[in-house]
Amino acid sequence: MDSPDLPRQFARTRRFTLGAPRGFTVSPDGERVLFVRSTAGDDPVSRLWVFEDGTERLLADPLGLGDTGPVPEAERVRRERARETSQGVVAFATDLHARVAAFALGGALWVVETAGGAPRRIRTAGPVVDPRPSPDGTLVAYVTGGALCVVGVDGTGDRALAEPEHAEITYGLADHVAAESMDRQRGFWWSPGSDALLVARVDTSLVQRWWLSDPAHPELPPRAIRYPAAGTANAETSLHVVRLDGTRTEVRTPERVEQEYHVAEEWTDGAFEYVPTAHWDAHGPLITLQTRDQRSLYVLEVDPESGETQMVSHRRDHAWLDLLPGTPRRLESGRPVHPWHPRDHTRGLRVGSTLTPSGLHVHEVLGSTGERVWFTASYEPTEIHVWSFDHADDEPGAERGTGTLRQASEGPGVHTAAVGGDTVVLDSRTPEGQTVTVLRGGERVGQIAVFSEEPVVRPRPHHLTIGERDLRSMLFLPSWHEPGSAKLPVLLCPYAGPGIQLVVHARGWWTIVAQWFAEQGYAVLITDGRGTPGRGHAWEKAVHGDQLTPVLDDQVDALHAAAELFPDDLDLARVGIRGWSFGGFLAAGAVLHRPDVFHTAVAGAAPTDLRFYDTHWKERYLGHPDIQTSAYEKCSLVAYAHRLERPLMLVHGLSDDNVLPVHMLRFSAALLAAGRPHTVLPLPGASHLVTQEDVAANLLRLELDFLGKTLNG
Repeated sequence: MDSPDLPRQFARTRRFTLGAPRGFTVSPDGERVLFVRSTAGDDPVSRLWVFEDGTERLLADPLGLGDTGPVPEAERVRRERARETSQGVVAFATDLHARVAAFALGGALWVVETAGGAPRRIRTAGPVVDPRPSPDGTLVAYVTGGALCVVGVDGTGDRALAEPEHAEITYGLADHVAAESMDRQRGFWWSPGSDALLVARVDTSLVQRWWLSDPAHPELPPRAIRYPAAGTANAETSLHVVRLDGTRTEVRTPERVEQEYHVAEEWTDGAFEYVPTAHWDAHGPLITLQTRDQRSLYVLEVDPESGETQMVSHRRDHAWLDLLPGTPRRLESGRPVHPWHPRDHTRGLRVGSTLTPSGLHVHEVLGSTGERVWFTASYEPTEIHVWSFDHADDEPGAERGTGTLRQASEGPGVHTAAVGGDTVVLDSRTPEGQTVTVLRGGERVGQIAVFSEEPVVRPRPHHLTIGERDLRSMLFLPSWHEPGSAKLPVLLCPYAGPGIQLVVHARGWWTIVAQWFAEQGYAVLITDGRGTPGRGHAWEKAVHGDQLTPVLDDQVDALHAAAELFPDDLDLARVGIRGWSFGGFLAAGAVLHRPDVFHTAVAGAAPTDLRFYDTHWKERYLGHPDIQTSAYEKCSLVAYAHRLERPLMLVHGLSDDNVLPVHMLRFSAALLAAGRPHTVLPLPGASHLVTQEDVAANLLRLELDFLGKTLNG
């Protein structure tokens, strides 16, 4: 059945992200909220805004600031790691009191005062990446050409504080693994006194070099990428205290974990190769170090004068250690906030000596005000709420403390927040869409407008809890379908991998796309199985050593359980599966290993040989490829190419520097060598996130056409 042009709207709105406010920063007194947002659901240019005294005010419009040049390569890479899809002011930073904001446009540095006045361009020695004002608002630190520099907000005193010793060194930038797999996008942090910075020095000399070319433009040279594939050398990251007076102290960190704090398994590497977090609060610098095998983590306090470190806590695990976003941190009193795992295997928080309740699964720590910590958590995995927890002293070793726990969000949805003073900016994604509410002292004082377009196809999911493992699923049926009137071909649209939940009580782009496929005559099923977040420690780690078998088993179980609930609506003789990234890996694996269940597949950006994915992300689940060889062989798809007996379409962006095109090309070559017909759709110029409007729109249509031909004849 025909439906409105959802593919074109999906592409034009960049997956319905344009016009949505984001990046909220709340001043410590709660008076000002800064954020970025474009002016309409199809406007790709983000502006900088402030919400104050109940109203919004535009601070910086890039269209009025003139053309300032191309985006620097380091900034392009930063945006790719952050999955940034818009233009204009895509990121900003402020001083401590949110009175001065800095941002970069085309490599040019701009500052604007939130009290009023036009943005001012600050001349710098080179193209600017990641500008950040000092806490006192008098200076801006930035990176250019791999050097960390500082300049006054009045435009004076521009100078380098740390310059790279050779071309493979940068100061102040996150390396590939930190940004892509540890969610650390930053590489420098101001001291509270505005007189020094904690700076990451990254040396990629030992990291293997790969070359990524654009076959559609043979006149252009290939791009060199330092990509640390599983089992190969990582970048070397060290930390340094760099002062404005020109002096510098290297932070002295331990090279290896002490044996008593580590768990040894088949593959053990106790070298501290990763710096997952770093920041500098009123109590001094606080950093974390993680071992190469990811089973041990130290939290260290740093003496900024001597560079000496002292371990304040440690964690270890037999499989791998979760990195809980927003931790570790310290409250105003200095009390620490750390993750903890109670007996029911959920992930909780330890605030000082006080524990959050067992059964409440913590997703992220959002911030703290005084002795109150704010975080997102859930009792039911399909709903994520904003909570606050006031610390209270308790006896050491108690199972749970006596702190005051409050839920700040209400109703089904995925809620998050930004906080400052007694102000909470509540960002809620519900089945009806996004709303942003500003609360002060618990009372509503206003809303920040959301300009995202309403989808021409509205999702109508049936939320299910099915199978022996109570799998959370969503089933989408056509709006025109009469229950029991006809059996529909089934299309599975999972991600089902680490770090992402799709089955939630909120409208996301994936639910809109699922309903669009349903309107074309499919029963569409999305399931979060083992390995996805939200259901505790044991659930996520059920994929340790095997990222394919349990994940695929859960998809099959959910399919059969859904068919039992809707026996007259789902046709198990016609089952397809489509996915992107890990979902693409799962889709290809489904037709290779379970052709008895799956009859066709579309696999986008699929990592088909897991030895070619990065160290931190892949060794976390499968270990070292030279030692746990069987784990990689079991999960990689290339070795099973000869098994293909169902139609398969491979889609891949040829500029993808996350899952590189080598995955698609080697898998296709193995399929060809085995004499297995398949379809390849290369996307010239496309990265891991396809943003070209015509390509993104027509890709959905081509998938639909392929599925229709291979499922319905």
